[in-house]
Amino acid sequence: MEESSEIKYIAIEGVIGAGKTSLAKKIKDRLNAHIIYEQFEQNPFLEKFYNDRKRYAFQTQMFFLINRYKQQQGLHQEDLFNEHVICDYIFEKDRVFAYLNLSGEELKLYESIFPLLNRVLRKPDLVVYLQSNVDRLIFNIKRRSRKIERNLTRSYIEELSEAYNHFFFRYKSTPLLMVNSTELDFVNSDNDFDELFKQIFRKDRAFTEYFKPESRNII
Repeated sequence: MEESSEIKYIAIEGVIGAGKTSLAKKIKDRLNAHIIYEQFEQNPFLEKFYNDRKRYAFQTQMFFLINRYKQQQGLHQEDLFNEHVICDYIFEKDRVFAYLNLSGEELKLYESIFPLLNRVLRKPDLVVYLQSNVDRLIFNIKRRSRKIERNLTRSYIEELSEAYNHFFFRYKSTPLLMVNSTELDFVNSDNDFDELFKQIFRKDRAFTEYFKPESRNII
C-alpha cells in the first residue's frame, strides 16, 4: 500500500471519549509533527455547562468559538508545507454543538459570527472521524475519569453521537476517513494503530472513505 505524501494537515474528530487526542498524540509521535490540542480545560464555563446545559450553553459556545479561531489562525502556510500538523478537532464541528445547545436569538447571533470566522481558516488535507458506539464512549470517559466530565449523562452522549453522525455523513468540505473505532484499540495495540496509520496515509483514496476493522470485543 503506497502512502500519500500530500497529506500534511490532519484533523481528528469524534464524540467526547472517542480517542481524538490519544490518536493525535500517537500520530504526532510517529511523524514528529506539530500538534494542536483543543483547549477545553481553559473554558471557565464548561463544568458549569455540564451541570446546567441551558443556562451556560451560550457562554460555553462563544468561548470555544473564539478560542478555536485564535488557535487556527496560528496555522501558518509555511508550516503546513514544511511539516505535518495534527489537530484533535476541526473548526467546523463547532456548529454541531451550537445547533445542539443553542436556540432563538442566541443561535441567530452565533450564526452571524461563525461564517465570518470559518471562511478565512485553512482546511485540513484529511479529516479522520472516529465513530464509536455510545457504550464504548461511556467506557472511555469513565476509564479516563476527568473531574470535569463526571456529570455527563448518557442521554447527552447519545444526542451528541447522533448529531456528529448527522454532520459527518453529510460532510463535504475536505477529504474524510470515517473509522468504525468501537472495536479498535489504537492506544494499547501497536497492530491496531499501524493499521489505522496506513489507512490515513493511503495514496489511492477516494474523497470519502470508510474503514471498518475486523470485529472483536474491547469492552
